[in-house]
Amino acid sequence: LLQKDKVDVLFAGATSASREAVRPIANRFDALYFYTNQYEGGVCDANVIATGAVPEQQFSTLIPYMMKRFGGRVYTIAADYNFGQISAEWTRVLVKKGGGEIVGEEMIPMGVSQFGQTIKNMQKAKPDWIMALTVGASQDSFFEQAHAAKLGIPMGSSIRIALGFEHKRFAPPALQDMYVTANWFEEIDRADANAFKARWRKRWPKETYISQMGHNAYAGIYLYKKLAELAGTTDKDAILKVVAGGDVCIDAPEGRMCIDPKSQHLSHTITLLSVNPDHSINVIKKWDKIDPYWLSSVGCDLTVKDHNDQYTPSYLPKK
Repeated sequence: LLQKDKVDVLFAGATSASREAVRPIANRFDALYFYTNQYEGGVCDANVIATGAVPEQQFSTLIPYMMKRFGGRVYTIAADYNFGQISAEWTRVLVKKGGGEIVGEEMIPMGVSQFGQTIKNMQKAKPDWIMALTVGASQDSFFEQAHAAKLGIPMGSSIRIALGFEHKRFAPPALQDMYVTANWFEEIDRADANAFKARWRKRWPKETYISQMGHNAYAGIYLYKKLAELAGTTDKDAILKVVAGGDVCIDAPEGRMCIDPKSQHLSHTITLLSVNPDHSINVIKKWDKIDPYWLSSVGCDLTVKDHNDQYTPSYLPKK
């Protein structure tokens, strides 16, 4: 695409692993790259604009709620690659900050589909709730196996329902008592969101569920459109100059989204939702605008320097 077709911009990658495969290539060709999925956060790269939600928007809202409602003993189960590893790190940091403890943590290799021992470990540890950060079709089997084993422990997640629409794919009540924070989910009932869903369904009438990633890609296209119009060109440097100037926002189906010039991530409307026994959705709380504040707070400022790196709570920019 970059070398032969000479495209101006890339919209690419579902998983964090695929993003980290695309990112070096985009940098080699000095190309603008939109990453549209929610993720574990931390990418400070001048060529990357991230339209999905990040931990300070999802974890910083979800974890305090879960600890207040259910307790501070937490068991984490996560996919064994950068998304799961870094998301588990964020969970450890925020649980400790809230005065809780991690009573178990398991990194599950990709492709694993049998969770009998993990479920026994959870039953023995007796956590107040589980942070569920597994991914993919194989690891999805955990939820039905947990239900069959009558595990009965509430779960929290940053990726379930709004991204994987398990409440539509699995038979009730396998996802009962799942709690999620997300910037978009199809059940949002608001005039502009409903108009967006109607347009989407007209074009793709067989779509199972309009997920976070679909919404974020849609919003990303309109953000790029606005940036190119403000710059008067699709030239990357001119577009990033507009980004650096700040105050660039769009009205998306989720609500107003604004780009932070220092990190090149977006503010989001975040909703806390839960799953009922019949797999219907219950909206608990909404935050109208949460900025992507963490990267800039630890020293990422792309208006000054291109870091071309990914930071975590234990790996911060050098002073």
